[in-house]
Parts: sequence; C-alpha cells; structure tokens
Amino acid sequence: MAEQNHTTVTEFILIGFTDHPKLGVILFLVFLSFYLIILLGNMGMVLLIRLDSRLHTPMYFFLSHLSFLDTCYSSVIIPLILVTLVIGRTHISYNSCAAQFFFFTIFVATECFLLAVMAYDRYAAISNPLLYSSVMTPGTCWGLISGAYSGGLSGAIIRTACTFTLSFCGPNQINFFFCDLPPLLELSCSDTTTSQILIISFGNFVISANALVILVSYLFIIRAILNIKSAGGRTKTFSTCASHLTAVCLFFGTLTFMYMRSNSGKSLEEDKVISVFYTVVIPMLNPFIYSLRNKEVKAAFKKIISTLQYPRRCSLM
Repeated sequence: MAEQNHTTVTEFILIGFTDHPKLGVILFLVFLSFYLIILLGNMGMVLLIRLDSRLHTPMYFFLSHLSFLDTCYSSVIIPLILVTLVIGRTHISYNSCAAQFFFFTIFVATECFLLAVMAYDRYAAISNPLLYSSVMTPGTCWGLISGAYSGGLSGAIIRTACTFTLSFCGPNQINFFFCDLPPLLELSCSDTTTSQILIISFGNFVISANALVILVSYLFIIRAILNIKSAGGRTKTFSTCASHLTAVCLFFGTLTFMYMRSNSGKSLEEDKVISVFYTVVIPMLNPFIYSLRNKEVKAAFKKIISTLQYPRRCSLM
C-alpha cells in the first residue's frame, strides 16, 4: 500500500514561527492586521476599477487581476499562519498540504506571467500610442490573461506532481509555516534528484523567461522615451511605468533569492523570512504602490468617497 500511494505519511505537522505563547499573540495580531490590509487594499482596488468607467482600460484590467492574484495566494497561506500562531503546531492532512502547495503555485506562477504581460502592455502604450487601442483590444487582453493563467496552471501541475509523487516515510514535521518546496524535499525519504532537476528547471524557466520579456519590453520603452523631445514628456511617460517596475523588482527579486540561489548555506529560518516577504508583505504593498503614484486611481477613489459622502438626491419631479 505504501508503494502504491508513494507515501506512508497521512498528515504533516507545521511547526510555524514560535512556540512562545506571548510572542505568538503578538505575531497573530501583526499577521491579522497585514491580512486585513491585503483584503481591503486589493479587493478595494478590484472594486474601484470595476466601478469607475475611466479605469476600464487594458492597464487597469491587468491591474485588477494582479490584485485578485495577490488576494488569492495570500489567502492560501495567511489563515493557516493565524491558526498555527493560535494553537501552536498545526496538523495538516497530506491531501490538504498538496492542495495548498498546488493553489499557491498556480497563483504565484500566474503572477509571474501577468507581470510580463503588464510590461508588454506598457510597451504597446508608449511605443505606439496611436495604435494602442487597436493592438490591445478586449480580445487580446483576455487572450493574454488566459495565457497567464494557463502558464500558472501548467507550472502548478508539474511542481505538484514532481513533489507529491515522492515518498514521505517520516518524520512528518515541516519546519515551516506552509507546505512549500524546500521543507517538503527535506522530509522525503526517496531520491529527490530527478524531481529537483525538473522542478528547479521549470521554475528557473518561468522566472527567467518572464524576466526576459520584462527586460526586453523596458529596453524598447526606454528607447521610445529617449525619442521624446521634452524632458517633461519623458518624465511623465516614464512615471506611468514606475509602479510596475517597483512591483516587478520586489516580486522577482524575492522569488529569485528564494528559489534560484545556491542551496549551500541556505537555512529554513532564512527561507521563512523571505517567504513572509513575498506571501504577506508584497501583496500588502502592491495596492499602495499602484495607488499612491497614480493620479487616475486617486481621482477615482476621491470620486467614490465623495459619492458616498454626498449621494445624489432623487428628483421630486
């Protein structure tokens, strides 16, 4: 039976961050606050884009999906963190661990593809502004989004299949706060060489290919900006890319440091800190990155607030 199912482990134990009760309460309040900010910020961005017709453009269409993905992959991780901080070491079934790993990978991989799509969108808008509306049609936007989700799904299937066809014979304690690849590979009692080669190769391809698309897009963007004669025009045009560049640097920088650096000298405690950054901190920051530097988003937000404060009165005629 163990050979047929590839595992004798029916559940894992997530150790989490700390066993100290007082520190656990503090961390619970911190992560709960972060999670509420993530939900309000990202779903508020989605709602704002849907309600304001001025934001019904390809750029904000993609931004709404970015906010959706940030909400999703944070929601796969943070509730379990909160449970672990409340009750201590948490038991998670083998199937639930696989499901968490699968859905987390879908959303993270899809975000990699989506950030590349957003870079291409900025290139199309800046290099050919007169042809932008004919290039980025609704059909094209939906095609690019479908491609991003398909790429994320393919990556999740490959990573999950390679990880959970390994044998787990015990111990079953995961020294981490969710079912991620590094701690799971440490627990496997089978040869992980082939699986690691496939997983790392595909992960490197996803990160590198999308980073290359972003790099090439911005090289063309920079060339187009340099062709603008006025300094004010160059500054204004580049400012439309500043938010996206910031999000790209934070997200890809963290993923690269987490999954593409050498295994020598790595520690799970260090990986925990890095994982918190891209599962909690980045999804919390993205709404602020895209709103604080964006006049259209701020104008739409002020419009919604003024509408709520001073609702239109129905005519008595």
